[in-house]
Amino acid sequence: MRAGAAALAVLVAGCVSTPPDRVSTLFLPDTAGLAVSGSPLRVDLGRAPDGVIAALSRDLGPPRSLPTATCPAGIERRLAWGDLVLTFTRERFIGWQSGAGQAGTVCG
Repeated sequence: MRAGAAALAVLVAGCVSTPPDRVSTLFLPDTAGLAVSGSPLRVDLGRAPDGVIAALSRDLGPPRSLPTATCPAGIERRLAWGDLVLTFTRERFIGWQSGAGQAGTVCG
């Protein structure tokens, strides 16, 4: 009886499909903020920080905090996902840097 139960457990386990690998959203920086590849959705400059951070973190993982010592007045937060760095005031997403490109207000 035990062997039959074990065989049934192995058989049922083989029927469970493995979930597909999660596909990360590709955020494409442009002059107005971040376009979402393959979608009409955007993460534009001027959006509230909590919504921007949540959207990127959901797909790219948690950000790294960067110092703000070299930033213009008003920038309170600098967060990086890989080489994409976003800058924020207390109330708004105000700029991005990635490689040699940038838009909005960024740190020096």
